Amino acid sequence: MKAIILAGGLGTRLQPLTNNIPKPLLLIKNKPIIEQAILNFKLHGIKDIILSIGYKADMIKAYFGDGAKWGVKIDYVVEDTPLGTGGAIKKASENITETFLVINGDNLADFDWKKIIADHKKNNGKITLTLYPVADVTQYGIAKLSGNKILEFIEKPTVAQAPSNLNNAGAYVLEPEVLDCLPAGFSMIEKDCFEKLAPQGVVYASIHEGQWYPTDTIEKYKLADENFKSL
Repeated sequence: MKAIILAGGLGTRLQPLTNNIPKPLLLIKNKPIIEQAILNFKLHGIKDIILSIGYKADMIKAYFGDGAKWGVKIDYVVEDTPLGTGGAIKKASENITETFLVINGDNLADFDWKKIIADHKKNNGKITLTLYPVADVTQYGIAKLSGNKILEFIEKPTVAQAPSNLNNAGAYVLEPEVLDCLPAGFSMIEKDCFEKLAPQGVVYASIHEGQWYPTDTIEKYKLADENFKSL
């Protein structure tokens, strides 16, 4: 099974840390953020990895090479212009014809991929999203569920409006045909795919109960570096 790591962002909210180094190479517990993700994939037997990169792509290629150092195989897809999460996934998965995995490279987590994949197979859906319980629902897109089926996401609801405390944790299992709904070029997988297909009853949830730290701001990055328990 192939896995795509989305790691092409500019990291503007992490400046000045990202002025000279791309966000995926920022260190958490003395390892680059996406190295932690690669190690977690390998831990679950997933060794065929595609890095979708853009900003300072050559630095990322120079660090990871072909992945042999980590016992995995790494290929690269480079965004010449920003494609959004949907466009990046569509480009990186052009040669994938079976179920595949995707993660947002700026989230730090110890996802249990064996459980997530098992949940996907059990539900026989087209999309499985990992959800994570958050303390402050007003800061995230919160899932509305019927059983383990995702109906919709409510973006930054009030506490009273929140249908749950479960946020999209940025790790997905996808069947390749779901990307047919995406337009050519720029798109966002969350709005242009997940939200479109949820009413069709093919989008399911897998609850993540381990570690999860977003790193998209300096404050969150520092919190992750202080608290993440390295794999």
